[in-house]
Amino acid sequence: MPDPHFAPRLSIGVVAERTGCTVATIRYYEEVGLLPTGQRTEAGRRVYGEAAIRRLSFIRRCRDFGFSIEQVRELAGLVDEPDRPCVEVRDIAAKHLEQVRAKLAELQALERSMATFVCSCDAACAGGPAVDCTILEDLVSSDEPVLQRSNQCC
Repeated sequence: MPDPHFAPRLSIGVVAERTGCTVATIRYYEEVGLLPTGQRTEAGRRVYGEAAIRRLSFIRRCRDFGFSIEQVRELAGLVDEPDRPCVEVRDIAAKHLEQVRAKLAELQALERSMATFVCSCDAACAGGPAVDCTILEDLVSSDEPVLQRSNQCC
């Protein structure tokens, strides 16, 4: 009975096109064990089936949501063992949500700092020589981290 991961025989280029992954990415996912290695034809070319396309689409979607390779590995393991409890999937997603929220908070602080930079420049030196720019001064003299300043310029 043929292995469902490899029937029909699609080339790595076709699989890449159908999944939106690059050939190099497919090879990488094989290398790190997220995707079963494609069978080889007599000519040595890799071939895949619909199961590989489904797996790659799943991996790509996970990566689009920012899951790490290790988190994708855990999620793929849950797909491979469908009798495991859904709460395991939820826990992985909840942990990732915490990480996303932390990154979002960092980006919001960065946005505030950048707005302060721009506003400071507009108020103090815009149109003058670059050497006198308050943004450059702030970037050079960092006694206090810019992301923690509460300059309410704008």
